[in-house]
Amino acid sequence: MKVLRWAALAALVVAITGCPKDKEPVGGSNVASSGGSATSKIVIAVLPKGTAQSFWLTVKAGADDAAKAGNATIDWNGPAAETEVDRQITILQGEISKKVSGIVMAACDAKGLSQYAKAAKDAGIPVVTIDSGVDPDVTDAYLATDNVKGGAAAADALATAIGGKGKVGLMPFIKGAQSSDGRENGFRNRLKEKYPNIELVESAVLYSESKTDVALDKMKAMLTSNRDLVGAFIANQGGAEGAIQAVKSMGKTGQVKLVCFDSSKPEVDALRDGTVSALVVQNPYQMGFKGVETVLRLIKNPKEKIEPHTIDTGIATVTKDNMDTPEIQKLIK
Repeated sequence: MKVLRWAALAALVVAITGCPKDKEPVGGSNVASSGGSATSKIVIAVLPKGTAQSFWLTVKAGADDAAKAGNATIDWNGPAAETEVDRQITILQGEISKKVSGIVMAACDAKGLSQYAKAAKDAGIPVVTIDSGVDPDVTDAYLATDNVKGGAAAADALATAIGGKGKVGLMPFIKGAQSSDGRENGFRNRLKEKYPNIELVESAVLYSESKTDVALDKMKAMLTSNRDLVGAFIANQGGAEGAIQAVKSMGKTGQVKLVCFDSSKPEVDALRDGTVSALVVQNPYQMGFKGVETVLRLIKNPKEKIEPHTIDTGIATVTKDNMDTPEIQKLIK
């Protein structure tokens, strides 16, 4: 697989750079002139990690609004599932070949996508990552939740829910995805640093693959194999929705405390009915809006350097006590 990826990358670079006369300004074939004054059709590729979850639709809403404000067009294209790394690579290669004006991307795999982000940059296309970045980071900017901070906030919320003691589980989503790794590490480290009476059971660390059905099965397995668990942190929407179903179907509501990431309707409903103790909520609209807004800045000013390179789009811990406040309602509706 690696050989095929490198071969595809080499062919792409040759196709883009092999003939000097084919080189164009940022925006490629989308840049035209009329009557001595430059006019441009700005097309920004926005590539989510997946298209099945409401989180990504909220990202799209923000991207669409920023594009409208900047007289740009969005090319929204992502894999069906967040595990489809090769599919996202193919999509990214296609956007580079089309010579889009800019790229906003949430990387399915931090290391796997880095070389292709560099290929886009080498082709003169500004690249901004949102939610999940690349490693090494070769992009112009990275806008996301501070996922380590989010994982730590989840540990604090779970500790409160279980009274600061007991055995707990953890359900990240995809090993190697920057956002998943950050939340997992933040959760683990906060437990070690602050909560000596809480034990993270390693056999109860299971990955959901961001799929509700997988999470449902794995949460049932987690609770069946570890009957003394008192709580668990579920690190994203797909995992949370499956874990909620599992806890309800096994009659464990109130016995096993759940803290979940994101704020889909099933998660918010579960918070209200007591199945979930707290939600750590991101701001996906801002990721989409600011991601496109930042790329537009770079298209108009190619020499600009975005500072700071990493921009925190914020988190909030939502509980039954604060979920109906105006500030929180803006994040969970």
